[in-house]
Amino acid sequence: MAIQDGDSLQKKLRPRHISFMAMGGVIGTGIFKGSAETIGLAGPGVIFSYIFAGLLLLVVMGAMTEMATVYPGRNMKDFVRQAFGERVSFVMGWMYCFMWLSVCVIEVIAAGSFLQYWFPDVPLWMLSLASAALIILINMMSVGSFGEVEFWLAGIKIAMIIIFIVLGSLLMFGVIPSSDAPYLHNFTAHGGFLPNGWFAIFSALLVVTFSYGGSELIGLTLTETEHADKILPKVVRNFILRVILFFTLPILIICGLIPWNQLGGEASPFVQVLSATGLQGTAHIMNFILVTAVLSAANSGIYGATRMIYSMAAAGEAPKSLAKTTNKGIPLNTLKLCAIILLAGSLLGLIAQDQLFRVLMAVPGFVVVLVWICICFSQLKLRKVYPKQPSFKVWGFPYITGVTALCLSVIAVLFLIDGQNRVSISVCLSVLLLLVVWSIMKFKKRAEADN
Repeated sequence: MAIQDGDSLQKKLRPRHISFMAMGGVIGTGIFKGSAETIGLAGPGVIFSYIFAGLLLLVVMGAMTEMATVYPGRNMKDFVRQAFGERVSFVMGWMYCFMWLSVCVIEVIAAGSFLQYWFPDVPLWMLSLASAALIILINMMSVGSFGEVEFWLAGIKIAMIIIFIVLGSLLMFGVIPSSDAPYLHNFTAHGGFLPNGWFAIFSALLVVTFSYGGSELIGLTLTETEHADKILPKVVRNFILRVILFFTLPILIICGLIPWNQLGGEASPFVQVLSATGLQGTAHIMNFILVTAVLSAANSGIYGATRMIYSMAAAGEAPKSLAKTTNKGIPLNTLKLCAIILLAGSLLGLIAQDQLFRVLMAVPGFVVVLVWICICFSQLKLRKVYPKQPSFKVWGFPYITGVTALCLSVIAVLFLIDGQNRVSISVCLSVLLLLVVWSIMKFKKRAEADN
């Protein structure tokens, strides 16, 4: 593939591509594997965590959509740059790349663990490495072809969740004969609907925000979408409802079919539920779909990382060589960099398997919260100086946006004080400090050179 200079991303993404890519980034390991942890923390009442986080997400996405209608042709990082300058934009951009690359590593390791359901004797690192290689090959396609592949990958897992909800409901209420239809018994037994109290709802938010992270990926598709300022409001309205439904209903089905305190941490709760009901053949089909689901999330993640680094390189915040694209509009040098990190990350299964998922999951969860806070504050600052009236406005401004930023700040503090996240938060804060120092030095030199 020939490499050419300049700003040459292609506007080949359609509305259905954008919507399903964002869904692909959201519906991944967080729900298929992380749901075991959230249910273990709060029991069936964890649905309140998903609903509350969904409401916060609604405001964040609304703020981003509003800014997109005022500043067409710009992406999420550009809004932060417009509001707070290049230093904050620089730090947030690199933290976002760090987040997505962490997510991709999580997803390919999860894909490897799901594949071990069939290949228990194959090492986790080997299966994860193969998954990583497949993701890299998909991202080497033209953006139109990539969008089409991601559309179908995301479509498979969305269809799977719908089938799971229907099948699980029929099993729960005895429509499909099983050994013992639980009806609503498991919601009130084993300690009740909130077995660990209301505070557990807030503890679960640490994992839930990771699960919802990726929704803001829509903010990076703007430069590869025609008429994004007109398309985005409709996409966001439909997207938010789907996300909440696709998270809360499966959680209710899982908790209804199997006691919340009997879920193991190894296999996906989706597979555990179907295996426990005696439908082993269905469990194999479900596991296949889970593999495609997490690969879809990793696929969206590599897209997010490469486009953010490309955007930064085009703005002079990363080496200019990373802004070069092929004649198909692929930022190839950026993809090579991400590929090296992804392949190296997939080998982490060699050194740590037991606590790896928990440690890695807190990294993107914390960064997602920081990015969402930046989006809220950007809207709060820019609304006063918009060059034109937005065609889409966040309801209840500035109070709704302000309360959302406050809630996200509280969640960020909870991340910091949670003892289980000590290692991963230390890594996040170290990277954040390094980027702050780097930005000070970088832009100080630029200012001196301009003078």
